[in-house]
Amino acid sequence: MEFTTDILSVFDKKWALLTAGTQESFNTMTISWGGLGTIWNKPVATVYVRTSRYTHDFMDANEYFTVSFYPESCKQVLGVLGAKSGRDMDKMKDSGLTPVKAGESMSFAEAEVTLVCKKLFRQQLDVGNMPPEVARAMYEGQAPHDMYIGEIVEILKR
Repeated sequence: MEFTTDILSVFDKKWALLTAGTQESFNTMTISWGGLGTIWNKPVATVYVRTSRYTHDFMDANEYFTVSFYPESCKQVLGVLGAKSGRDMDKMKDSGLTPVKAGESMSFAEAEVTLVCKKLFRQQLDVGNMPPEVARAMYEGQAPHDMYIGEIVEILKR
């Protein structure tokens, strides 16, 4: 498996879609927080999802998820998918993206690269362990994030 990218900006500047579920029922959301690396001798992707997000339910209910990266031409669609909830709209119909099966999860045909991940770990971030200014800025009056670490089991390239 090989994936070459600028790991310091691929989430923050380019964004990605986090998708969990099956062909019958799945949800996706734009993420700008994440990381790629190695833990327990496995290649991994780490993502963060607020407990209040609809996608959180799918992350907890499924063993696999995908992280997919898109060309600049999809940036506007990614903005909508990050701002709107699947509880309130049909993201698949309204986004114009084409859902495709990706390993044991789902992704989209427009993705340049999709990381298929098997969930290894989930833990809620503890605001008590954060610098007070970060806890105030990110979590005051907001739902906490859960951190998910997934083993990258397949890399799909368009």
